[in-house]
Amino acid sequence: MNLPRLLAIVAMGAAALVTVPRPVLSQAGAADPRLERLKAEALTAVDGRAKMVQEIVDMLFSFGELGFQEFETSKYLTGILEQNGFTIERGVAGIPTAWVARWGSGKPVISLGSDIDGIPQANQKPGVGYREAQIPLAPGHGEGHNSGQAVNIAAALVVKQIMERERIPGTLVLWPGVAEEQLGTKAHLVRAGVFKDVDATIFTHVSSDLGVQWGPGGGNALISAEFRFRGQTAHSAGAPWRGKSALDAVMLMAQAWEFKREHLELPQRSHYVIPDGGDQPNVVPQTASIWFYFRQLDYERTMAMFEAARKMAEGAALMTDTKVDTVMIIGSAWDQHFSKSIAETMHRNIQRVGMPKWDANDLTLAKGLQRELGVRESGLDTTVNELRPPNPNAVRMGGGSDDIGDVSWVVPTVTLRYPSNVPGGPGHNWANAIAMATPIAHKGALQGAKVQALTLLDMFMTPKVIADAWDYFRTVQTKDRKYTPFIRPVDQPAIWLNADIMAKYRDEMKKYYYDPTKYRTYLEQLGIKYPTVKGIAQ
Repeated sequence: MNLPRLLAIVAMGAAALVTVPRPVLSQAGAADPRLERLKAEALTAVDGRAKMVQEIVDMLFSFGELGFQEFETSKYLTGILEQNGFTIERGVAGIPTAWVARWGSGKPVISLGSDIDGIPQANQKPGVGYREAQIPLAPGHGEGHNSGQAVNIAAALVVKQIMERERIPGTLVLWPGVAEEQLGTKAHLVRAGVFKDVDATIFTHVSSDLGVQWGPGGGNALISAEFRFRGQTAHSAGAPWRGKSALDAVMLMAQAWEFKREHLELPQRSHYVIPDGGDQPNVVPQTASIWFYFRQLDYERTMAMFEAARKMAEGAALMTDTKVDTVMIIGSAWDQHFSKSIAETMHRNIQRVGMPKWDANDLTLAKGLQRELGVRESGLDTTVNELRPPNPNAVRMGGGSDDIGDVSWVVPTVTLRYPSNVPGGPGHNWANAIAMATPIAHKGALQGAKVQALTLLDMFMTPKVIADAWDYFRTVQTKDRKYTPFIRPVDQPAIWLNADIMAKYRDEMKKYYYDPTKYRTYLEQLGIKYPTVKGIAQ
């Protein structure tokens, strides 16, 4: 064979090699074969922790603890992490049930958070598609906060194992959202410096879908404040003219706020309860208090609502010859803004992982509950959400709040929504507890853990993801807005909240704590046939 022909054959062979399919390029740059191999390994490893996920979900459901009283929950979770090599700091920011778990060294530092508190009066038998409490009026996980730490811990332990073997630098930081329903702690965690060395935060929250977003969140900023009045007691019948009723001041303030609502912008949300209305009718109340949630789109408008309420409190005190004893900020939340780079990275992993494989029992429970609630019988979501850019022309109409907003304004942050609940629930209700210790919750949390693990590997092994996140944070998100906490130096965590409710029910609730050494699942321990719905013979 002559030389020109030999060279031609060699060239053809080289061309053939070039046409072999290559790994898909990601937005962070060329795909890393090592990263792809480790991500495939992580998916298998998370599947191998399905039992751990189920046990954590079921155990926390059985505790059913309210905000600031999550003692069993925190003891259990920190025990798992400590056994797996994490260093635990307890009582963070002066909050007895708050903790920070750390493992690893060096940069990047990635924090993983998820809420752990329950809802008053939401006690409910899991897997039963209608109202049936284990303990009437006791607390329960009527939103699903029992599931998020399972997502984080399973993912963190899988990634930790890979990082140790592969000598990948970086630090994992896990923490709980204590008393999220009171918006009570994340601003205090920020103030205590929990996120001062953190490069990015992934928060997880229960949902019925699997998704993530970037840009402004859909919720409102919030101030939770209690106004306490002080007057003077007297015999309500014998000498009422000598009394100065703090309750009168509370009622006047509440009525004033009702008139104020007419003149507030539509995105506002405001609501209140009266924790202290006096002791008994025949004694003019010397003390009384009213507890408000003020919500608006941002810091400035929420502060304006709070300042208006302060003036009303002073006016109510003048009208009743009482005094405003204290004005205490019990909780707060900034509106949320999420990281573009991290969300895009996470969404690619969401597409890769996909939704859980629901079976006939899962769909029967979902449709049975939806029928019971009188909403559309749509069953369970089967496709992942699209990642859409924020609509600059969208009219924000406000809604709920989450104090992950405070974290999102000090470090690039996203929230991963994972599908552990049934669409159509009213929220903060017994109905939202029904799925939360069933295969629906277990499967959804496991899919969330897979997405979490893959995204962690992307962040630890692709520096551009975090570099781009900080570039967006500095040049877009915080260009015209700077974080100023709602909480003042005098405001401390309201660690007494819910203590009386838990004291009332805890002993009875202990009888129903999950024992994984004896039962495979909590449903098995309770003797509940899955699913139990109306209209189907059991």
